[in-house]
Amino acid sequence: MAEAAELLAAARAARAHAYAPYSGFAVGAAVRAESGRIYAACNVENAAYPVGTCAEAGAIAAMVAAGERRVVEALVVAESPQPVTPCGACRQRLREFADDATPVHIAGRAGVVVTLTLATLLPHSFGPQHLPNAIREIDP
Repeated sequence: MAEAAELLAAARAARAHAYAPYSGFAVGAAVRAESGRIYAACNVENAAYPVGTCAEAGAIAAMVAAGERRVVEALVVAESPQPVTPCGACRQRLREFADDATPVHIAGRAGVVVTLTLATLLPHSFGPQHLPNAIREIDP
């Protein structure tokens, strides 16, 4: 759980900058890439609700922008009476860059509450392996 502590610290730091003027519900997320680097982000709301960005989406986007393509561990932190797991869209976003065994830590005020695998969060998922003829990478 020591490694999850690094993710938690990064997610909490990002969460402190959340832009949540409509819901008041700040979320932070962090992903560890295959290189070991951690990428964190917060949720960013918008008056036109569907236009907002989840913390997990921001963390994944930061990882991809840095040239990385594989999530080996993720964490989501929020303050709620119930543990806050990634929404369905973010589960699918994680699935694009992670595999079924990837741990996803769910944290609150007291720290990590539960650790689940991505397969538990998104059973029978659709992923890149379902598209065998897809172009995997586009060279610049």
